[in-house]
Amino acid sequence: MSKIKIIPLGGVREEGKNLYAVEVNHSIFVLDCGLVYPEEELLGIDFVIPDFSYLIDNKDRVVGIFLTHGHADAVGALPYLLDEIDVPVFGTEFTIGIASISAKARGLADRLDSFFQIDEKTEIEFEDAKVSFFRTTHTIPDSVGIVIHTDEGQIVYTGDFRFDPAASPMYRTEFGRLTDIGEEGVLALLSDSANAESSFDSISDYKVVEELTETFTNAPGRVIVASVGSNISRIQQLLEAAYRSNRIIFFSGQELYDIVDLAIELGKISIPSKRVLGQIKRLDKTPDDEVLILETGDVGEPLKAIELMALGHHRQVKIKQGDLVYIASTPSLAFETAMARIKDSVYRCGATVEEITDKVVISGHASRNDLKLMMSFLKPKYIIPVNGEYRMQHAHANVAKQLGYEDDQLIIPAVGDVIELYKGRFQITQQVESGDVLVDGIGVGDIGSVVLRDRRILSEEGIFVIVATISRRLGRVLVGPQITSRGFIYVKENIEILQMCSTMTLDILDKHLASEDFEWNELKQDLREQIGKYLYQETKRRPVVLPIIMEASSYQPEE
Repeated sequence: MSKIKIIPLGGVREEGKNLYAVEVNHSIFVLDCGLVYPEEELLGIDFVIPDFSYLIDNKDRVVGIFLTHGHADAVGALPYLLDEIDVPVFGTEFTIGIASISAKARGLADRLDSFFQIDEKTEIEFEDAKVSFFRTTHTIPDSVGIVIHTDEGQIVYTGDFRFDPAASPMYRTEFGRLTDIGEEGVLALLSDSANAESSFDSISDYKVVEELTETFTNAPGRVIVASVGSNISRIQQLLEAAYRSNRIIFFSGQELYDIVDLAIELGKISIPSKRVLGQIKRLDKTPDDEVLILETGDVGEPLKAIELMALGHHRQVKIKQGDLVYIASTPSLAFETAMARIKDSVYRCGATVEEITDKVVISGHASRNDLKLMMSFLKPKYIIPVNGEYRMQHAHANVAKQLGYEDDQLIIPAVGDVIELYKGRFQITQQVESGDVLVDGIGVGDIGSVVLRDRRILSEEGIFVIVATISRRLGRVLVGPQITSRGFIYVKENIEILQMCSTMTLDILDKHLASEDFEWNELKQDLREQIGKYLYQETKRRPVVLPIIMEASSYQPEE
């Protein structure tokens, strides 16, 4: 009997940051390695990746990393894991292409020899299990699900998916393959929960093209489209709709977004006609009713670019009277406030805003009916909802109950839970070290709660800096104190507060200099507490109080 454990190290009770470790006897199979973009309260943080501690501690047991698709929630954290462990990576052509771009950017070009391309027909034999794949439908080509074949049954991970029988061949699900997998016996299904709350099925891709075409044809002036660059199917739809509506697409950046560029290079995007692509330098020479300006990027980047266009700060495009700004992606809840602000800026320019979600129901993730269909194909013994916040996982579990699944067949894990097959039944037996690692620039994991708290206070309350030079040998203050405030109070109107803080600082410095047990930490802490308390009494605000107290190395009094 095989020893089997399933450990979500990300992607549960949250949307994105997918990372699942499946242990079969001695071997660990890593499924996806994604990141998530931060909410607004994580000031200055670029993105969040999973805690790799467990995989690092067991790196000798990891046999490979298996990727389902090329979105950041599945591959974005891969370079950071490869910094820590040296293992092979498996993915489809397009997914490996995207992963290679990220690896090179991280300085891991020498590791590309360990990147292996697979397809839906690939089967890889390992000592403790076999791994195979099946095609799925998502918003990016070459998406696959993963099957781990064990002696106890198959463990299936869907990755992000939805069903669309009318999808183009590049995006079409292998329904026959799903039936075969189900007949072989599925022990556990790790299935996409991101759209489990929706009772509406997404419309087919060809209907999206029809909707886009109608919108672009009826627009009297220029159309400016914001779309996430990694949504390759949407980029293809926009190209088709531009061609049908006799518009020329102008990319607002100097270069195509990397993923779009790769998709064109690998033939994952087909250009309906060369005349549909225009050079940005000819934008002003093209009639407005023939212009479609496309802005792509990661998550909120297209929206930020639209805001720059509205404010007149974009280097290529400025929104003007009569323009239609078309949001061709679904912004996350984190961008709701930004969306309202951006729309307001666009309308101030005399333009209008439409969103694709205003007229059509569309998602790259499985609806309730899609989830039921996947369960019906695979007939798993256990269902583990993944890739979703808790309410989404719970909705997914409720869908399973409608098909007759009992509570003991449904497992809604938290990050780090160990789901272990024990006496023929899956149950949560323990937890491993897990959590979030914050990435800020080149810093990985060096930003903690204290730094984030200080950033929040600085953004809301400002900073109050006290500078002085002392001599412990002479027992007195030599220079200062000098007080500077930024983002806290208007200095010219608060001279009395600054004078009182200066007097308090001198008193505190004199007290500590007179003490036989002088301690630098105690001095600075005393200044922070006393000055901070006074400032709050006077202003009801709590700025960061930063005392900078220096000691003169030598001091010669004037004669």
